[in-house]
Amino acid sequence: MKNPPRILGVATAVPAYRVEQSEVRRLVENLFREQYAGIERLMPVFENTQIQTRYFSKPLEWFSTQHTFVESTEAYQQTALSLSTEAATTLLRTTAFDKQNIGMVIVVSTTGISTPSLDAKLIQALGLAPNTRRMPLWGLGCAGGVAGLARAAECAQTLSAGKAVLFVAVELCSLTFQRNDVTKSNIVATSLFGDGAAAVLVQMPPESPPQQSLKQLKILNSYSFLFDNSEDIMGWDVLETGLKVRFSRDIPALVRAELPRLLDEACAAWCIQRTEICHCVVHAGGAKVLDAYKNIGLSHEQLSSAYTILQGFGNMSSASVLFALERFMSERQATDELGVMVALGPGFSAEFVLFRW
Repeated sequence: MKNPPRILGVATAVPAYRVEQSEVRRLVENLFREQYAGIERLMPVFENTQIQTRYFSKPLEWFSTQHTFVESTEAYQQTALSLSTEAATTLLRTTAFDKQNIGMVIVVSTTGISTPSLDAKLIQALGLAPNTRRMPLWGLGCAGGVAGLARAAECAQTLSAGKAVLFVAVELCSLTFQRNDVTKSNIVATSLFGDGAAAVLVQMPPESPPQQSLKQLKILNSYSFLFDNSEDIMGWDVLETGLKVRFSRDIPALVRAELPRLLDEACAAWCIQRTEICHCVVHAGGAKVLDAYKNIGLSHEQLSSAYTILQGFGNMSSASVLFALERFMSERQATDELGVMVALGPGFSAEFVLFRW
């Protein structure tokens, strides 16, 4: 594509309650000590994650009691809209983009439900035109940041000149905590997940731009892959008390084994060699998953953006990779080289976006 869609900017937002990993560990150990025999043997998982701080939608004491699905859904709807609005408002301010030129809003979220969907509420909160196109995407989980960005780039090509797509990923993972679930997966989840929102503006460039800007990341292509019969690897189990996380301990091994082949398939579809890729922005699913990414030849330094986001924010599902993208663009000088964004999610699935920066 001669003039591919560009990212005009990225902005992020987190809730008010910043917690230390040690604080969460103490809470979890106190809550489950009587119900989970030998829980102290599981507690080192909090240090093994390499997470230092996270942000929650509610204060820590809120999680000491079980809340109904109604209560957690009300909290989700309020905070998700607030964070989405904050991230989008910051983005519009920092890019000096006229909100009346937003032609479409895409919102990715899997950690709660809302009808009307969040995109409809966000359009009204921002005061956008009533005929703004909208697309809510639910169920993509951790893969949603990359998949949603791919859809935003595709949709940007359908808008009239000067219009842009506002893409938002917002996840409130903490609100899915199950107080009375004493399974290992639930306790491990408490060591990983946090809350956050990210907003991205995607626009087609003018046909004859006065000056090509290297500071605008170019989205060149995308690639998706769905594994057969893999629903048990990652997803939600729906309980009377809400959404219970489901994820397999085999995910790092699966990433290590399958990702090289999938990236080769993506590169073949894009008609490039894997060796041409100079940058990689990945979803920070966890320390073991990040280590597994090194099997495609990535160094720790190349994954530094993801490691930094994991340490400071935990796993924010679909939003994490966009937090990493924001940091990558602020830290790396644009040299017009190829890069790839990668995330994996329920399905089990893998999503890739090819970019130039």
